[in-house]
Parts: sequence; structure tokens; C-alpha cells
Amino acid sequence: MKARKASETLAITTKVVLPNDTNTLGNLFGGQLLAWMDVIASVSAHRHSRRVVVTASVNNVSFNSPIFHASIVTLEAKVSRAFNSSMEVFVDVFVEDHVTGNRSKSNEAIYTFVAVDQNGGPIQVPELIPETDEEKERYESALRRKQLSLILAGKMKPSDATELKALFMD
Repeated sequence: MKARKASETLAITTKVVLPNDTNTLGNLFGGQLLAWMDVIASVSAHRHSRRVVVTASVNNVSFNSPIFHASIVTLEAKVSRAFNSSMEVFVDVFVEDHVTGNRSKSNEAIYTFVAVDQNGGPIQVPELIPETDEEKERYESALRRKQLSLILAGKMKPSDATELKALFMD
């Protein structure tokens, strides 16, 4: 199975926030943004694995600033690390200024997807090769996030979490 570069997993979509996407304050519904992020993250995971993928978890979502009606929103997803059958995918959300065209980051999320075979069982995915500094940073921190998740789920002993322990030891 051939390893893939993180850049090969990039998926981008642009949306306009319409009235039915907003709450009574004119802000984009959080659930609508989550749905958009789930779709674009699944495209990224599929591009990496070339398999059917299913959402395993939404590990982190940050709603840093509201997104208003009529905003132009761009979502960028990229696999940050591949494990055996799972892939961590980062989604960055940008809002475009109507006058200047400048983009500012408003939100982000981290999803985990699992590649599955025709029977719905997990299947191995290719290794990921990070290239940029940001990709390398996200790649390294993905293992810590996975270890923390396994500890919280009772599937790993804290004493076995070598990457997490390294954060606190000299």
C-alpha cells in the first residue's frame, strides 16, 4: 500500500450562508457547520484511503467566532495522520470579507474516520507523509490525541501512553 502525502488529501468546499442555515440571531447554526465539516472531512479521508469511510468521532470542535447570514465560508480538510484503519482529519473554516476578499479563520474541528470494507469492517489505510511545518506539527500531535482518547475509553493504560508522558517528563 503506497503512502500518500498530506497535500493529496486536501478537500475544499465553499458555501454561502443562506437564511435557512441561520438561527434567529442570523448566525450559522452550529449543527449546519458540523454537517458541512463532516462531509468535507469524509472527502479528505476518502482521498487518503480510497475506501468507503465512516465517521468514528468528532474529537474537537471550536466555534471561535459566529458566522453570519450571507457570509462566504470556505472549509478546508486534510488528513493529519493515518493509523491502522483510522485517519484523523483537521477541518479549518474560513470566512471571507465581502469587501476585501481577505479570509480569516473562524472555526476548526478534528474528526476521526475509519476506512471500511464491503462488509463494514475496518480495513488498513496507507501511511501519511506530512510535508509542511503545520502538517508535521499536526501529525506529531495526532498520536497524543489518539493516546488520550484510548485512555479515556479505557482501552489504554495511562502508563502505556508514551507520547503523553513525554509532554510532562524532561
